[in-house]
This record gives sequence, structure tokens and C-alpha cells, in this order.
Amino acid sequence: MPSAHLIQRVTILGTGLIGGSFALALKKYATDSHITGWDRAEAVRDAKARGAIDEAHHGELAAALRDADLVYIALPIGATLDLLPEIAKHAAPHALITDACSTKLRIVHSATELFHSPAGAIFLGGHPMAGREVSGISNADADLFQGQTYALVGEARTPEEKSPRDARIAAFVKLLEKIGARPLWLGAQQHDYAVGLSSHLPQLAAVALASFLYDRLDENGLPITLAGPGLRDSLRLAGSPYSVWRDIILTNREIISAELDLFARRLDDLRERLNSRKLEADFDAANELYKLLRSL
Repeated sequence: MPSAHLIQRVTILGTGLIGGSFALALKKYATDSHITGWDRAEAVRDAKARGAIDEAHHGELAAALRDADLVYIALPIGATLDLLPEIAKHAAPHALITDACSTKLRIVHSATELFHSPAGAIFLGGHPMAGREVSGISNADADLFQGQTYALVGEARTPEEKSPRDARIAAFVKLLEKIGARPLWLGAQQHDYAVGLSSHLPQLAAVALASFLYDRLDENGLPITLAGPGLRDSLRLAGSPYSVWRDIILTNREIISAELDLFARRLDDLRERLNSRKLEADFDAANELYKLLRSL
């Protein structure tokens, strides 16, 4: 059976929160890995200072990719799309290339055109459902992936097969399990629709509510001076920077737009029933969903 030991030399492109956490997780749970980091000079310097990487590169990409068994792309979607052709050109033939981007349709489509040689490197779309509203290697955590779903997108196996057909992908799945993640296979379109509802819509709802309240602050800080922990919990996502979300929104805008329309209709429906007791069903449904989330 393929093992995670097929992956010993790992190159991580982007050593921020996700890339840095993946590196730290490998250091903690896959101690035989040699990890190379590629990023801006100060970013890889900080990653090496934290002990997340063994080797730092900030210039030519080809040198960082050389001999890597696994190339883990933890960059924004736009940067990932821009770099995929160069990665395809310079990756070792035995390498597995995977990304950690929050939308998959554009990336998987591009990768399908670039990684098509049966004797060359292969690509597997990925998205760890783990993150924080803060970024950077200083916020990276070796246990960030513990117990968290890790979406895998690709034609890696058939429904009848219990494991991926390619040994490189099987080894990566074992590596994910080793760092505590829970791999989940699905299609690119299915992924983007689901995260549009479960991640992108909540993010924009938090931004809308926070900016709405910010515009209504008075000289005494009201209404925020009377806010309790409930508002803080509701608006945790409002702390996320636009730089992180720009490419996500641009590459999933059709799905997000449709979901915002439906959500706006639900808000209109709630407003129309404020004077009745018919909101109980909505609260009941919300309570049930909350219980489901707590059980995951």
C-alpha cells in the first residue's frame, strides 16, 4: 500500500498562514520531510526563523521546485493561476502538484490543460477548510488542520475504488491524515457551490453587517459600546482583509451573486413577518443547523 514516505521533499510556495501551518504540521507529524519554502525574502526568512522550513528561496522558481516530490501551492488564486505554467514547466516528472486555494473551477481547468502528460507531474486540486481571520507565518499553527475537512478535487478515483489510483495522490492523502485532516473528495463545481454557501456568503454577510454598523457609529461609540460577545462572535469574519478575499470573490462571483439574491429574499421575508410569531420556524431551523455545526 502506498505510504506518505513517497513524499519526502516538499516545496511550499507561499509561507503565510496556510503554507506555514502546513510546513509546521509536517515538522511535527512527518519529521522525515525536507521542506523548501518559496516566497518574498522577508516571508521565507521569518518562516525559517520559526523552524517551519529547512531551505529558503525567494528568487528563481525553478530552483525551488527542483527534485520536489510534492509542490504545495499556498498562494492567492490569481498568483496561483499565473504561476501554474511555470510550475508545469519546471516540476520534476515524479512530482505531485497541489494547491490550497478557496475556489477550484478556474484552477482545475487551467491545471487540466497544463498537466496532461502521462509521464509527467500530476495536479490535484485541494482546499483545507481551516483558516483564521488573520494571516502570516506569525499566526501559523502546526495543529491548524486537526479535525478539519480537507477538500480534494480531481479524477483521482472511481466510486468503486477505496483509494486513489495514483500512488502519489494516495501518499498525499495519507500525509493529510497524518497531520490530522479529514480528506473529502468532490467535484470542482460542487466544491465552489458549497463553499459559496458555507464560506463566501457568511464572509460577505459579516462585511455587510460590520460596515453597516461602522457607518452608524456616533460620537460616543454607540451602538458598539453596548455590544456584547454575541456581536463579536458574529463578526469574527469581518477581520479578514480584502486582499485575501479579492480573488476568491472574482473567481466565484456567479455563484456568490445568486446566493446573495436568495439570501436577500430571505431577509425580506423575515422583515415581512416581524409582527407575527411565524419566525419560530426560522429559529428552529437555525438551531438545528447550529447543532449540526457543533457536531462536526
